[in-house]
Amino acid sequence: MATLEDIHSPFDGAVVGQVPVSTLADVNDAIGNAVKGAELWRRTPAHVRSAIMLKAAQLADDRQELIAQIISSENGKSLVEARGEASRSGEIIRLGAFEGSQLYGTTLPLDANKGTGLEKLGFTMRQPVGVVVAISPFNYPALLVLHKLAPALGSGNSVVLKPARATPLTAIAIAQCFYDAGLPEGVLTVLTGSGALLGDALVSDSRVRKVSFTGSTSTGTHIASIAGIKKLSLELGSSCPVVVLDDADIELAAEAVSLGGYINAGQVCISVQRVIVHEKVMADFLSALKPKVEAIKIGDPKSEATKVGTLISQAEAKRVEACIAQAVKDGGKLLTGGERSGTLIQPAIVSNVDPRSSFAQDELFGPAIAVSSATSTKEAIDLANSTAYGLGAGVFTKNVDLAIQSAREVDAGIVHINWTPLWRADLMPYGGLKASGIGKEGVRSAVEEMTEVKTIILHGRTW
Repeated sequence: MATLEDIHSPFDGAVVGQVPVSTLADVNDAIGNAVKGAELWRRTPAHVRSAIMLKAAQLADDRQELIAQIISSENGKSLVEARGEASRSGEIIRLGAFEGSQLYGTTLPLDANKGTGLEKLGFTMRQPVGVVVAISPFNYPALLVLHKLAPALGSGNSVVLKPARATPLTAIAIAQCFYDAGLPEGVLTVLTGSGALLGDALVSDSRVRKVSFTGSTSTGTHIASIAGIKKLSLELGSSCPVVVLDDADIELAAEAVSLGGYINAGQVCISVQRVIVHEKVMADFLSALKPKVEAIKIGDPKSEATKVGTLISQAEAKRVEACIAQAVKDGGKLLTGGERSGTLIQPAIVSNVDPRSSFAQDELFGPAIAVSSATSTKEAIDLANSTAYGLGAGVFTKNVDLAIQSAREVDAGIVHINWTPLWRADLMPYGGLKASGIGKEGVRSAVEEMTEVKTIILHGRTW
């Protein structure tokens, strides 16, 4: 009989569900079943796979409110945000069904190679990698699970999913949509329990051909060191900058930052963390931003009036509180917020932050932004590039020349002009540079990452 583990609400500690605690033996069984599932699923015609996935998408739509309630209960985000996340589930599955069925190849002009005539025919074809291990974080327990499951299943792979220990209930609810739609046995398995115990066994197993991980840079580095010869997609840490140049629309920039810095209590890898403002417009920007941030209502995630909910745990809330206090001690000015009550932290603005300090350089993952000044466009871009990370960035300017310069010079995988990095379309390529990871998500890009290309040469005889 499996040991069960309670899942608690970050808001009030109430038990919101129970899940089994998986063991290393469960890992071995899951991968063994996934090997069989992969053999079956890759030989299932794409239109049959697609039909099952479209049925799963409809079930996700039908269960949207249930999934939102589960997200809010175990993650602590507001129902408003949870409903927004849950509403994307069906569409991501549909994207996966479509993109996964469109595994086009290319023809090869072999006769362009000296010494080769028209007696040979060459082309490429894609096939699924086989067994995919997907390891997802707590902050978007439906969205980030589906950005792994949908392209993997759509393109004919089997998946062993290890969701974050704090938020497994959403992953199970999502998986149930696939099971109820008729997904064959062994094609999708969910393992719950300790990532520290299960993770190494999952990613190092030679039967696994692909690992898709979203989490910290330190864990991603460890995965890369033990995974062996297999494909890796690693969505890792960040400290996303937003640059506000002296010709920017200040009201637009302030509105965007007030959203991009605090959604999901700042627990987003593309959350605004650093705002680099031209000194000429600093006072105007802060004057516009402060009331917008102070208007953000935090509280009980299940209240319809709450805009931003809790951090994932007391420990995380205390860590973020201490980071804000240290930033002030180091010379920053706390303009508003920063007060903690349990797992709730009032959204904070810290100005006059040294852009080389840990508060600006290290990933915060909390509801606070660091505001620093720059004297020129060049200095602002240099500061935007000054961290080890390079996931997303935003630049506010009305000048097309500066927009083009910024797009070329800012070292981030995703650069937004006149918006913050906290915006994502599920179909777009998504991934970072430098310590922010390797590989791309976004359903079409992920399908490419989860398939392999074979080159086929037909050798004929010269007429």
